[in-house]
Amino acid sequence: MPHPAQRRSLPIFLLFILCVASAIYAVSPAISAAQTAGNADTNDVSQLIRLIEGPQTPNRQGLDGFTLEELMKLFHTPGISIAVIQDFKVQWAKGYGLADVKAGRAVDEHTMFQAASISKPVTAMAALRLVQDGRFSLDEDVNKLLKSWHVPDSEFTRLQPVTPRSLFSHTSGADDGFGFPGYAPAAPLPTLVQILNGQPPSNVGPVLFKRPPYRSYKYSGGGIEIMQLALLDLTGEPFHQMMQRLILTPLGMSDSTYQQPLPENLVPRASHAYNDEGQAMDAPFHVYPEQAAAGLWTTPSDLARVAIDLQRAIHGPTGTVLNEASARQMIAPTGVGPFAVGFVIEKKGEGWYFQHSGGNWGFRCHLLAHVRKGYGVVIMTNSDAAGPLIDEIEARVAAAYHWDSLDKPMFR
Repeated sequence: MPHPAQRRSLPIFLLFILCVASAIYAVSPAISAAQTAGNADTNDVSQLIRLIEGPQTPNRQGLDGFTLEELMKLFHTPGISIAVIQDFKVQWAKGYGLADVKAGRAVDEHTMFQAASISKPVTAMAALRLVQDGRFSLDEDVNKLLKSWHVPDSEFTRLQPVTPRSLFSHTSGADDGFGFPGYAPAAPLPTLVQILNGQPPSNVGPVLFKRPPYRSYKYSGGGIEIMQLALLDLTGEPFHQMMQRLILTPLGMSDSTYQQPLPENLVPRASHAYNDEGQAMDAPFHVYPEQAAAGLWTTPSDLARVAIDLQRAIHGPTGTVLNEASARQMIAPTGVGPFAVGFVIEKKGEGWYFQHSGGNWGFRCHLLAHVRKGYGVVIMTNSDAAGPLIDEIEARVAAAYHWDSLDKPMFR
């Protein structure tokens, strides 16, 4: 017969067991979800999309507890479109929300957004194709290409001329710092020469040079417009036709154009622009005669095709547009600033990535892709407030796909 003390302790012991079991049961869904994220199959697209769209587990605060739909509301973003690159191809693409709030028109994977400054590296790829074909050199004096305007001779260019490489890497000494605001659809549009000289009806100042090339880095949209004019003078083609021939058609970018203004037949496929409160503005979108710097209309899937072709060319021996040697110019920093020819190059965790952001009136977007491993993501939105939303989606994609941007150095 048990001792009385043992009889009294039995209920306490059982209570302890029940408490432990209850605690394990309470946390097991979180453990299971964490294990699902950690063990996600990078070929199971539906599972990966759920991981990106849903609240993050474990919840480390910040924005982890929000769904993608809740994040869009939080950051006043009516519409967003995503394309994920995996194994050197577009693995999935999806639209969310509305392209035109008033009409109730939804975003889908073919909805066109303004690429804004991501227009610049696509222009750089076209220029490199012309270099590859022997039309000019990245390191020659850009004035040898220009006919209708010239970089002024000065003390800054006496020893080192302004070159296409310096213009595409924002190290030319140009001091404009542009950023172009664009023009209302009915407004008169300036010529390229008027833009470079800051003459009406241009809404920006002149492109001036304040230091020698390669002395320092300063972002210069005006410098890219010098290259637009140089390519126009060199080829004799309208810029949008040259880009169609060199890039858009070869890469199958059927939802893209550099035409400005946007042709009427494409307007129903285009997203409208919204301010940082998610409100419509006084025009559906602005027009950008600065085509090379800000004028590309496109989709995440089409921009992903640019990234993939560059990745394949880097991998060797060639891509569709560039061979390996030409492609490596787009990931080789000039030695000053973060830019190679067209793209920012950055080490994230244990990986190297090429990237570019974009911000036009009512649009924000970003392209990020690995130099070697054949993965990446392109995100396009129709809101001035979408920057933090883009950052969060990129972080969720990196976590779901186990990118090396999250890796720590190997222990020695």
